[in-house]
Amino acid sequence: MSSPSRTGSFRWRILALLFMATTINYVDRSILGVLGPTLRDHVFGWTNQQYAYITIAFKIAYAAGLLAMGGIVDRIGAKAGYALSLGVWSAFSMAHALITRAMGWLGFAVVRFGLGFGEAGNFPASVKTVAEWFPRRERALATGIFNAGTNIGALLAPLVVSLVVGAGGAHWQRAFFVTSGFSALWLILWLTTYRRPEVHPKLSSAERAFIRGDSGVETAGKLPWKSVLPVRETWAFAAAKLPDAVWYFYLFWGSFFLNARFGLELKGLALPLIVIYALADIGSVGGGWLSSALLKRGWPVNRARKTTLFICALVILPVVFAPRAEEPWLAVVLIGLAAAGHQAWSANAFTLVSDVFPRKATASVVGIGGMVGALAGLLADLGLGRILDKSGPGAYSTAFLVAGLMYLVSFFIIHALMPRMTPLDENLNRAVTPPSGGREY
Repeated sequence: MSSPSRTGSFRWRILALLFMATTINYVDRSILGVLGPTLRDHVFGWTNQQYAYITIAFKIAYAAGLLAMGGIVDRIGAKAGYALSLGVWSAFSMAHALITRAMGWLGFAVVRFGLGFGEAGNFPASVKTVAEWFPRRERALATGIFNAGTNIGALLAPLVVSLVVGAGGAHWQRAFFVTSGFSALWLILWLTTYRRPEVHPKLSSAERAFIRGDSGVETAGKLPWKSVLPVRETWAFAAAKLPDAVWYFYLFWGSFFLNARFGLELKGLALPLIVIYALADIGSVGGGWLSSALLKRGWPVNRARKTTLFICALVILPVVFAPRAEEPWLAVVLIGLAAAGHQAWSANAFTLVSDVFPRKATASVVGIGGMVGALAGLLADLGLGRILDKSGPGAYSTAFLVAGLMYLVSFFIIHALMPRMTPLDENLNRAVTPPSGGREY
């Protein structure tokens, strides 16, 4: 393998832009989860069910947006598709500040719908970019690094909220303007920097050859998203995204659980949430590093990815005991460990797509799988909000039980649908030989 000094490092600049955009994405997504208990109790007077409807609006749009944005990104390319996505979600993020008490939860549901549709383009565009800019052996690590932006964003959200929002939710609107300047800066950097590696003037021939060294040559034709629907590998990835429902639970309901179980309010929630997402950040990079390290040791792709996924599922299991914790920090550590396991799982789940599918289909497949994950989260919200209003905080025990077991269930579905991870050629037929020059899958 060539050393980085010989091959060049421009691809890591592209990855830095993906990390920055994903961080902005998750700051915008997470602020309402942090503010939720305060807005419910001191500003708008929502019920748990009404808050659930707000999060459901986001997930309906996110599910539809993933399906649409995945196809759009594959058709118009990562450059234009990513810029469109960020522009839409940033506008709707700022629109949260315009909601008045008279508009109530319906006003929030409308802007969350717009936010969800715009944010849906982030992961299809990111995974497509990684597939274009990184060799197969580096993709899990690259995915883990940009995916770590989700945790940095979720980590920054409680810090930002605690700094700009006063007691009882005073000046809560300020929180939704925090990322606007960074969004504008990112758009300028992205539009002036990004090109496909085949045509990028700043990419050395050595690095270009390194990027394409273990990937097959593809034509420039497009694949409509409907062409990937009948392929069982699409649904294997969708199974890998089912646990997104658990991540949404941590993201949108984690502060509500800590508030109900331990009485933590806005200021008291900041440090526990920061710890949870700091642990998740370690998991994201660590999970990507582990499977990439196993590949470098000569493991087959199938074995390296699935071993890592199985380890993640085992690491997550102890979260079932979080509702029984007597001390808040024990619950925080259990949730943080599970969040780390989820992000390690997610880094490898995204990489499954570029391992198996041609680059021109990656965004569409990510969109379809992400849609399934968002719909799973939507169904979970429908039940959780209703049960919490009816039965009280005891309902969290069931939620954490499902959260702990879902990854093992998903793992066995993935293996049943895709036992060998045989790569697909550019026409979605199973390749006779792997594109990596004979590496066993």
